[in-house]
Amino acid sequence: MKHLVLGSAGQIGYHLCNVLRARGEEVITYDIVDDPMKEDLRYQTSYLYNCIQKADVVYFLAFDIGGSLYMQKYQDTFNFIDNNSKIMTNVFNALEIFDKPFIFASSQMSNMSYSTYGILKALGEKCTEALGGVVVKFWNVYGYEKDEEKSHVITDFIKMAANNKEIKMRTNGKEVRQFLYGDDCAECLIELMNNYEQIDRKKPLHITNFKWNSVLEVAEIIREFIPCTIVPSTNTDTVQLDKRNEPDDYILNFWEPTTPLQKGIQEVIMKLKK
Repeated sequence: MKHLVLGSAGQIGYHLCNVLRARGEEVITYDIVDDPMKEDLRYQTSYLYNCIQKADVVYFLAFDIGGSLYMQKYQDTFNFIDNNSKIMTNVFNALEIFDKPFIFASSQMSNMSYSTYGILKALGEKCTEALGGVVVKFWNVYGYEKDEEKSHVITDFIKMAANNKEIKMRTNGKEVRQFLYGDDCAECLIELMNNYEQIDRKKPLHITNFKWNSVLEVAEIIREFIPCTIVPSTNTDTVQLDKRNEPDDYILNFWEPTTPLQKGIQEVIMKLKK
């Protein structure tokens, strides 16, 4: 099969492309990082149409987003809203024309109406439902990342520990998250695509490890591999406002996570050292 990965250079796209290739699948990559002139999804191009037309399936992962620091800085700006609105308009229009099976990458934050990011993802979910695609909700996927400005908490902490021998936290670390390793996420996306017609579109698909860990616990795990000091802040969580969703387990009918948090963090550390 020919798998088109929109956002192939991003954190999840990177892992997905690697896992697909390891399975012997043909991958069509598409990311602004690789070709800013031809692969910018904010602009409708014949190249996007050509890629979707020749693909068997499409993974819509592309979005202007990053970790908590990136979200705090940009998510309430007009450019953030405009960029993601244009990306969704162009991609969904193309998907409607060619009627290809597709998965849209949403977030467990899509029900958090105080979050601009969450509102945009909720809009993408509605478009996906209207076109008969599959919506998945990601929960703090972590793995190898190239873009430091958009990096997430685990990558940030690892780099702090390695470079400064200190993890300087932006919060008190009491907020809890569910963290999923990138390869597990990629395996899940592939299994969902393989079972595309069997998926009940009325059931939510939460891609997570179904285990809660505080951000402070994450820092402590990293300290086991990289000796460092941990310096919590007095600030509280301003991204999710410490709201906690509970994931639906319907997805376990198709896939189960296999990578413990400690092992996943160790894998990221090893990749960042190379």
